[in-house]
Amino acid sequence: MTEKDRKKQDGDERGASLRERLRLPGGEPVDLARHDAAATPGGPGGKAAGKAATARIGERLAGLQERLWAASTAGDRRRVLLVLQGMDTSGKGGTVKHVIGLLNPAGCRITAFGAPTAEERAHSFLWRVEKALPLPGELGIFDRSHYEDVLVARVRDLAPRAVIESRYERINRFERSLADDGVTLVKCFLHLSYDEQRRRLLRRLDKPEKRWKFAPSDIDDRALWPAYQDAYERALERCGTSYAPWYLVPADHKWYRNWAVSTLLLEHLRELDPRYPEPDFDVAECRKRLLRRS
Repeated sequence: MTEKDRKKQDGDERGASLRERLRLPGGEPVDLARHDAAATPGGPGGKAAGKAATARIGERLAGLQERLWAASTAGDRRRVLLVLQGMDTSGKGGTVKHVIGLLNPAGCRITAFGAPTAEERAHSFLWRVEKALPLPGELGIFDRSHYEDVLVARVRDLAPRAVIESRYERINRFERSLADDGVTLVKCFLHLSYDEQRRRLLRRLDKPEKRWKFAPSDIDDRALWPAYQDAYERALERCGTSYAPWYLVPADHKWYRNWAVSTLLLEHLRELDPRYPEPDFDVAECRKRLLRRS
């Protein structure tokens, strides 16, 4: 897609919410090759404008997050779970830094899932995920998630194929139970292009302060790119539901990725519209007492 085509597409979509623009239908085949990882649908118009817009959104998110946290003290069980999935270098950690970093950490629960430990392997694949779920009032963030068990496990043949096939429906039931219990799921697939991943890996090698993020196995994983794309397409199709849809976020432009995830969170929190709880004491009387004693 040319830059002219992208601008036309963005202009055609101005009236839609970002949720409507980026949401995958679910239950329908997904062809990632047909989605432009460098697109900026609905974006604010470039890197500088995107960074400024993300900062402004961060202030509004912080206010809504505080209201959600405060509402939990009055028995409101609602919470939000942001799931970030994508290929290596797609920016999961960067999204946490630039989006969640603007919020009050007291109301956030961030979990980065790596290879399962021996203890975790002794349990169901959902066991470690259940332990990391946000509590009422919290914004939970998963850097990778339960989807690793139908992604890496599928590509690397870490479990029998029949077992992996059974996990899609288990994930759907799990996410249905979360939604029924007051969890708003915001699942973002950070869609990165093959060429952009190469550029980012080279930057990690070329900059001494970034080499700690690089592993020689990253090069080997690039040979498995088609298998990973297939695994993602299956997960996006089979685990996109009305209660837990997938949002495909073009991630070649970091500024757009951060703006888009911020905007998606803002739209969901606005819909929840959490409220500060009403005090269970006489405000006027307490004010009088305080003034008398001062």
